Amino acid sequence: MYPLPIEKARPGLQRSYKFALPIALFIWLLPLLAIMLTSIRSGGDINSGNFWGMPTSINFIENYTDVFTNTELGRYIWNSFRVTLPTVILTLCLSCLSGYALAVYRFKASMWLFFVFVAGNFVPFQILMVPVRDFSVQTGLYDTVTGLVLFHAAFQTGFCTLFMRNFIKALPHELIESARVEGVGEFKIFWHIVMPLMRPAIAALAVLIFTFIWNDYFWATVLVQGDHALPITAGLKTLNGQWISQWHLVSAGAILAALPPVLMFFAMQKHFIAGLTLGATKG
Repeated sequence: MYPLPIEKARPGLQRSYKFALPIALFIWLLPLLAIMLTSIRSGGDINSGNFWGMPTSINFIENYTDVFTNTELGRYIWNSFRVTLPTVILTLCLSCLSGYALAVYRFKASMWLFFVFVAGNFVPFQILMVPVRDFSVQTGLYDTVTGLVLFHAAFQTGFCTLFMRNFIKALPHELIESARVEGVGEFKIFWHIVMPLMRPAIAALAVLIFTFIWNDYFWATVLVQGDHALPITAGLKTLNGQWISQWHLVSAGAILAALPPVLMFFAMQKHFIAGLTLGATKG
């Protein structure tokens, strides 16, 4: 039923695996390598069509300095932090509370309410583009950082609640019952007993949601128009002028834009795998 681990496979299959894995890895990394090479090329290399050859000159310092001095990349990165960090905090707070309520309390509509959170994950967000944009215009949230934060939090809370509910459901319920017998209030049970046990799940969700929101391009182009709130993903396209293409600066900006999620993962990797594994239990 389950695939056989490669360590237990036939010797010929193991040799084929060891031969094919570096090739597949190289093909997978090829676009990233191309972007890294383009980010240190000169504009003359790109205009002459030298896309895959070795750069005639290494402009590492010049390109990565120009992308900050001659473009609005610094503002776009700051806007991404202004959108991503509040969204992660708001989503985690809402999902921890809702996941705790759905996992611990028993009431008639709990399963139906849980299905509502789950069903929201299966709605293609593209079909919501027009109503969400119209709603943001009517409420004054269009072209604002606050609008992006609220809409991102609304769309991510369903998945996070599903994750948190399953994680809390796997915790020993006797801990909560014994605290109730001792007369501990519900909020203190949540804060002092359940929350410390949820740290792996919170770390895993923080990495996932940070990556989702930081890399979002769709809502950044639908709900934002001006540079004052434009995140880095949508701001990269503005680095090319109307008549001039600066692909070396776009590539340098793309490399810089990819660094925060990578650093976030390495900062949280201690709890990331454990949180994903424990949060995947049934219940």
